[in-house]
Amino acid sequence: MCFSFFSKVAVLFVALIIQMSGVVSVDNLALHAIKSEITEDPQGVLKFWNDSLPFCLWRGVICGSRHQRVTGLNLANRGLVGTLSPSIGNLSFLRYIYLDNNKLHGSIPSEIGSLFRLESLSLPNNSFAKEIPNNISNCTKLQHIDLSGNMLSGNIPNIFSSLGMIQEINFWKNKLTGGIPTSIGNLTYLEFINLSGCRLEGSIPDSFHQLTNLRSLILGENRLVGNFPMFIFNLSKIEVLNFPDNQLAGSLPSNLCSNQPHLQRLEFGQTLFTGVLPPSLSNCSQLRRFDSTYNNFKGEINVDFGKLRHLWWLTLGPTEGLGGMKYFDSLLNCSNLELLELAGLQLRGIPDWVGNLTELRTLKFQYTSISGTLPSSIGNLHRLTVLSLVGNKLTGMIPESIGKLSNLAYLNLGFNSFSGIIPRSIGNLSSLIEISFRENKLEGTIPSSIGACKELIFLSFALNNLIGTIPKEVFQLSSLSKALDLSVNNLSGVLPPGIHRLKNLDLFDLSMNHLSGEIPSSLSSCISLGLLDFSSNSFHGSMPEAWRSLKGLKYLNLSRNNISGPIPSYLEQIPLEYLDLSYNDFEGEVYVKGVFTNTSVVSVQGNPRLCGGIAELHLAKCTSIVSNKSKKLSLGGILAISLSSVAACVALVFFVLVYFCVKKKKDTPTESILIRESFEMFSYERLFKATDGFSSQNLIGTGSFASVYKGVLDEEGTIVAIKVLNLQRRGGSKSFIAECEALRNIRHRNLVKIITACSTLNFQGNDFKALVYDFMPNGSLERLLHSCTILDHMPPHHSCQLDLIQRISIAKDVACALDYLHNHCGNVVVHCDLKPSNILLDVDMVAHIGDFGLAKILTLDQLPNANMSSSSLISGTIGYAAPEYGLGNGVSPEGDIYSYGILLLEMVTGKRPIDLMFQEGLSLHSYARKALADGFLLQIVDPMLLNDDVNEVFLSSLAKIGVQCSYESPHDRMDIGIVIHELLSVMGTASSMSTDKVGVSATQEASV
Repeated sequence: MCFSFFSKVAVLFVALIIQMSGVVSVDNLALHAIKSEITEDPQGVLKFWNDSLPFCLWRGVICGSRHQRVTGLNLANRGLVGTLSPSIGNLSFLRYIYLDNNKLHGSIPSEIGSLFRLESLSLPNNSFAKEIPNNISNCTKLQHIDLSGNMLSGNIPNIFSSLGMIQEINFWKNKLTGGIPTSIGNLTYLEFINLSGCRLEGSIPDSFHQLTNLRSLILGENRLVGNFPMFIFNLSKIEVLNFPDNQLAGSLPSNLCSNQPHLQRLEFGQTLFTGVLPPSLSNCSQLRRFDSTYNNFKGEINVDFGKLRHLWWLTLGPTEGLGGMKYFDSLLNCSNLELLELAGLQLRGIPDWVGNLTELRTLKFQYTSISGTLPSSIGNLHRLTVLSLVGNKLTGMIPESIGKLSNLAYLNLGFNSFSGIIPRSIGNLSSLIEISFRENKLEGTIPSSIGACKELIFLSFALNNLIGTIPKEVFQLSSLSKALDLSVNNLSGVLPPGIHRLKNLDLFDLSMNHLSGEIPSSLSSCISLGLLDFSSNSFHGSMPEAWRSLKGLKYLNLSRNNISGPIPSYLEQIPLEYLDLSYNDFEGEVYVKGVFTNTSVVSVQGNPRLCGGIAELHLAKCTSIVSNKSKKLSLGGILAISLSSVAACVALVFFVLVYFCVKKKKDTPTESILIRESFEMFSYERLFKATDGFSSQNLIGTGSFASVYKGVLDEEGTIVAIKVLNLQRRGGSKSFIAECEALRNIRHRNLVKIITACSTLNFQGNDFKALVYDFMPNGSLERLLHSCTILDHMPPHHSCQLDLIQRISIAKDVACALDYLHNHCGNVVVHCDLKPSNILLDVDMVAHIGDFGLAKILTLDQLPNANMSSSSLISGTIGYAAPEYGLGNGVSPEGDIYSYGILLLEMVTGKRPIDLMFQEGLSLHSYARKALADGFLLQIVDPMLLNDDVNEVFLSSLAKIGVQCSYESPHDRMDIGIVIHELLSVMGTASSMSTDKVGVSATQEASV
């Protein structure tokens, strides 16, 4: 001990003497310069960098024992903020630089290239930008270079010819471009290379076959092309082979694993490989991790994974055409499995032996068509943190033993057919973070034991058959932040107290229940609320003034309740993106600022006592007589009202008599009556001038009975669409009458707005009929979906810009229009020709249904017989027309629902229902239905949707709605109200929903 003490004193003394002599003053100055560029030092490590001590004793500074020069700089994990001084290049004896996990920015100083003794350069997880310095090639003794987790850009410099000693290269997660330099193949000492997440292009260089010492090759998340890298058969020491999320194609070699005895990780998910998974994979005896998700493999998996005793991570599917697992039961031998994820495979059921895999932490059987029940042995998996069985055909009750999974954090049993009650043991899962039982057949009440799950941030029991009241314990879950979704159940009663505890909640959905009571003012405490949907209940009272504090609210739906009173003025100030107050008892004036300026996102219909607002809402004007307070009427007032009432009654009787007299003469009203009844007349001359003589240059579309021209009205310069009927074609006049009749009394933000009509003679004395509509600058949905393939003169970016969220929004708009036509405009209007070419998009990409030339109006007493045989000719459009129409059945709202379902599937797949592939019994409906059932939906979706932001859950929701709307039997088709609710739920949760994407905790990812 004494010797050690005196040794330290001697070192200190020598260091002082040397420093005082000025021999190493250059190192001192360089370190001070490095310190001067650091703007924040949260741990205070640099405050000791002063001349009260020799710099060799400064924290993070390492000196050589002989010459007391700086040989190492270790400031990793210190939270330092600032830039790296070029003076680091003056530390000429430097061999090691460790600046990991700080917040350094700016460029990597090129002066590092002068450190010819440098062996290790480690700068990961900072914010360095610009290019990698070329002159690092001067550091010829460099063995390790780690620049991962930065923002470096440009090409990887071709510097490796002179770095012959290098053993490790890690450029993971930067913004590099270009290809992989072939000169890397000359680094015969190289053992580890990680270039993943760098946007690199081109192929993997064949020169890599020379890297005979290579142990890890990690190239995932790039844009690499080519076939499976056959050079790996030269790499007998390889342990990690990782290249997922690239564009590699071709088939896997049948003798894979024959010359890789040390292979432990094999990952190539989200590539384009085809063929079969080679059975030789069973020979990878040391394999620990295997991932082949999202490829194009076919056939049954004929790999005996049971031979891989060290396997702890296995993910397979989904893939189109992939069958089951021949050796599925052999997984029982993989006792070390910690993650098992199977998607899209045809599995028989969940075997009871799954409870023996006691090391499992993540278990996912998603969209595998598994039927049967969930075995009670699931309760044996005490280490389980993730359990997702979403999208299967599981039935029976959820076993009480699930309550034994005390470590469970994520539980998703959604989209199955579970029945019975929610097990009370759910309250034992105190570690639960997210839970979804969405869309099952669960009954009974919500167990109050759910209140014990104090860590919950996401809770969804939507689309079940739950009854009773909402237990107060649900509102005591102050941890809820992502979502509380209890929609589409049979819940009743008033809301219990405690809503104010949900301060961090983003989505709150109680729609389509039987809840009652007053709208709770305590919601004002939920200041993080982004989506609030209480629609289709029996809430009453007025909107609370306290809600003005909900400044983050984006989506508000209170439709179909009994809410009364005036619309509160604070809704003008809240930055709402969607507001639905329809079918309540609101009264008074509608505002004209904020969300109320955009009719495409606001709905106030079904409130007859509302007035004012912008003209597009078509509300009555507010008068000065209107008052929020009721006033007593004088005798004169009563008398005046009485006389007015008598006059109105007389007028009504007179109108009825005249109506029936006219009707007796002619059943169908004349075109002129229809036009004068609803529209301002336009002359032929005016439309002729507006279209420059109906020039072909202004022709924007043609149909069965009409041509559509773009026109400019000379008075105002307003751009319009003019639909000119082809009266020479049989049915043209009937189409004109049908469209006038259908449009004269309907108004909705998602229907094309008719401006006027024209029925007159042209310059030659021939009949001329036309309809004038608002012009839709973004054209039709048909053009946006298919312009890349059918309109070669259109720029290809048109379809590429129609992303998933836009498609969901369009689907919602069309559904809202159908709901109005079928349920809320007096008589029932059946469109009869719903298809993409009749869906038009305005400047804000809001969808509008157009072309009512085939529309039929049904009175309420006609509806019960609407599906009975009819002699009416229903042409519609092949592929979109409901199959019952082809059997001679009459029109019905369900026919429109069928067309809507086909339209949705076309939006998801990018394929028309008359595509040449749909032959011999295969239809767009059966094509999508099979893909959903087999779990390979991503293999059939429109390629324009396959990008980094695509969300499979949202795609699946859209496709599922399309399938359920297009069943052959009208009685099996989805209700339009449920469609709207589903789509609005998807839109509202697009930014936060991640239940189906959770797989591995951050700790597990770090260990990988």
